Amino acid sequence: HVQLVESGGGLVQARGSLRLSCAVSGYTYGPYCMYWFRQAPGKEREGVATIHSDGSTKYADSVKGRFTISKDSAKDALYLQMNSLKPEDTGMYYCAAGPLARRDFVCTVNRRPRDWGQGTQVTVS
Repeated sequence: HVQLVESGGGLVQARGSLRLSCAVSGYTYGPYCMYWFRQAPGKEREGVATIHSDGSTKYADSVKGRFTISKDSAKDALYLQMNSLKPEDTGMYYCAAGPLARRDFVCTVNRRPRDWGQGTQVTVS
């Protein structure tokens, strides 16, 4: 049974930090990709970061150097550490995941995966 539940969103001032968490079930064994997406009001949903089951990561250019995606397989958790936040980072943030057919397949930031959480709101003032 796959379930993704985000937490950790909130209101933060510009240049502040926030850590999002996602409780993941159903992805104990790889290969897979896990993601963070976001959607600002009136805009399309965009990929922020992705992490392969082997631990390799990729980021959208807009967040490189500021955001870090990580996972803790022992805790079945996915994280997004967000530093130096900007007002344009405001939006609903979604945790997502999808299986890979082969371990050597790569994850790309904007690939739409199969499974999604409900989202957590991040507002940067």
